[in-house]
Amino acid sequence: MKVLTAIIGLVLFLSSSAYSAEPFPKSPQPSLTPGALCKTPSARRYPEQIAYCTRSVEGDLKDEIVQRYDATFGYQIQKIGRSNFKIDHYIPLCMGGSNDETNLWPQHPSVYEITDPLEPILCQKMAEGRLKQADAVRLIKQAKNDLSQVARILQTVQEM
Repeated sequence: MKVLTAIIGLVLFLSSSAYSAEPFPKSPQPSLTPGALCKTPSARRYPEQIAYCTRSVEGDLKDEIVQRYDATFGYQIQKIGRSNFKIDHYIPLCMGGSNDETNLWPQHPSVYEITDPLEPILCQKMAEGRLKQADAVRLIKQAKNDLSQVARILQTVQEM
């Protein structure tokens, strides 16, 4: 009976939302990182005059974000090593993103090597007035939530 109880407990644990088969997130988790726009701008940018926040994320906050992702979703970021991740702004600062914890997530190189080339191009198109902030934010979120879309989005934006 004890063995059966232990097996049932293990099955429940493995199927719970606190367990992840992946050692790190492939995309931001919406419950912790829904994204946030800059509310206290240091400047305004682009023809659209979007709010721009200067980069300012304390090391303690970065560590808290890693701990939350590990504890909430069962990732292994702390075991892999914090130095193997960057804390990414889900909505990039150049698009009017915030330094708020709801806009930050731990990003592995295997993810940011795919998404990082898209960010400056989207912001360049915003600076040229060819892309509105709302559209740029929608595209970067789409890319970071589905890496298979990045190449298509990049091609579309380059043609603008």
